[in-house]
Amino acid sequence: MNILVTGGAGFIGTNLITRLVTEGHTVTSIDDYSTGTYENHIDGVRYRHCTVSSLKLDKGDNFDIIFHLAALSRIQPSFTDPSTTFVSNVHGTQNILEQARLHNIKVVYAGSSSKWHDPYQSPYAMFKYLGEEVCKMYRQTFGTKVEIARFYNVYGPKEIVDGDMAALIGIWRDQINRGKELTIVGDGEQRRDFTHVVDIVDGLYKIGMSKEKHEDAWELGTGKNYSIKDVYYMFKERYTEAKSKHIPDQKGNYRVTLQKNTDTQDRLGWKPVDRLKDYILNL
Repeated sequence: MNILVTGGAGFIGTNLITRLVTEGHTVTSIDDYSTGTYENHIDGVRYRHCTVSSLKLDKGDNFDIIFHLAALSRIQPSFTDPSTTFVSNVHGTQNILEQARLHNIKVVYAGSSSKWHDPYQSPYAMFKYLGEEVCKMYRQTFGTKVEIARFYNVYGPKEIVDGDMAALIGIWRDQINRGKELTIVGDGEQRRDFTHVVDIVDGLYKIGMSKEKHEDAWELGTGKNYSIKDVYYMFKERYTEAKSKHIPDQKGNYRVTLQKNTDTQDRLGWKPVDRLKDYILNL
């Protein structure tokens, strides 16, 4: 198949493209390189430097599937710059769907488990919620082939380790490497469904290649969660010298994420594995 991946030079995009190339597909990536890197480029893949809001396709592109992963994916930066988050996560998504409508391309959209929380808690949560709603509108109104994949807390190779877009595992890896204390936000009792990127990629691949249609969204989580303190003790087992410090809680953060719907497992045969402790112990 001829496949387009938005955000293809980023964390999840690079892992997905690796799988797609291994499976023999022809792949094009678009990325604005705000978080993606040229070091993530893979031989044989066509890379285009542009935003999802500005992308225009023509008949010669002839894509079969678009995996739409490009987004500003963290809560806290969305408070600082909600306008940029909106343009990327809502307007960019609408443009990708419009290109798909015009050229009859299937879209797999990267949603978020923030769907299960109050969208008014943060610009990020609201704009990911709106992204899903735009997908559903295109599906219902225009008959566009759109499937939504809801991610939980993704970690693994190629993850961002510093800056505003880094998540917990990446941040702590960086702090360990710099000899810093591991920062625990709030009380550390928040629980997260940590899902390895290899399982996210396998879920995306199954959704993209399947003819199955979901009336809502395919959930991509393990169905098991850990507290932030649990994760700290895993790091402590790997790095015995590690120390922690608590910092104030941050607005917009959720107390719990946990996949409960098992449609992806039941209908697509997806089999995620709890890899978190093994991953940390082998860093």
